[in-house]
Amino acid sequence: MSGTEWRALATYASGFEADFAIAQLEAAEIPAVRSNNDIAGIFGPGFQGATSRGVTVLVPAAALEDARAALNLAGGAEGEA
Repeated sequence: MSGTEWRALATYASGFEADFAIAQLEAAEIPAVRSNNDIAGIFGPGFQGATSRGVTVLVPAAALEDARAALNLAGGAEGEA
């Protein structure tokens, strides 16, 4: 993973929504990871509810367009879900 350039695909309001998107991407054989923007806080990093800063889904730069298509995101929707 260290040699791969990762790009933000979308930011979701909750960890559950981000995990659902990641599952859809994995079903399409597109690797994805999540970046918790609110990792420190009262509920901790495992919290799946809504967060004030959201949860960003990252994909390899080479797979960005395929990932957008797999989730039916518009081309200009980077950073928004």
